[in-house]
Amino acid sequence: MSSQAPIEPTPPARAKTRIPGIIVVVALVLLVGYVTYNTATGERGSSTGPAAGTVMAQFAAPLVDSSLQGDVNVTQRAAADGTPKAACDLRGAAILNSCDLVRSQAAVLVFIDSSEGRCAATLDQLIGAAAEYPKLRVAAVVIAGDRQAARELVASHAWKIPVAEDRDGALANLYGVAVCPQIVYLRPGGTVDAVSVGEVGADELNERLRALEEES
Repeated sequence: MSSQAPIEPTPPARAKTRIPGIIVVVALVLLVGYVTYNTATGERGSSTGPAAGTVMAQFAAPLVDSSLQGDVNVTQRAAADGTPKAACDLRGAAILNSCDLVRSQAAVLVFIDSSEGRCAATLDQLIGAAAEYPKLRVAAVVIAGDRQAARELVASHAWKIPVAEDRDGALANLYGVAVCPQIVYLRPGGTVDAVSVGEVGADELNERLRALEEES
């Protein structure tokens, strides 16, 4: 990532609305509650994430261990006048930039929550397995929750990968996250290779990672 000063992620442009702000808050609570319920009960939910062969949705998200505050920028392209800035135009030491993540290399993007449990355990498993595939990049996104809890989770697991925050759940919604964890396997350039929803076995995980590294 660039060493320039972090740029505050700019929220995507939204159409004017008269819907009270409280409804937006309720929607976020429902999204997080839905993911939490499906994770706790083991249900897969109705979504299997982005379809294989499609191009990943671009984003710029603040890293949980940084001081950068803001929602994830999910603007896919800049407006004619240059505002708002597209997600991939935002770079800095405090930002997880999706275009940088998949530039010239395959990557694995994992959606988790900020608590201990199968989501954190799956990320541990993935990081361990990915050590055998040095051409792959690994990054994680914590869905909503408490940022301090996310920081403590990162510290307790000694994760060295980029871990970003999706504080309003917009990115999770864009990627169709219904169950934590969700693993998105990405070819170089950002094409979705496959998606794993929920826990994944060691054999399947290694098969996915091996196939991805061959793409790099």
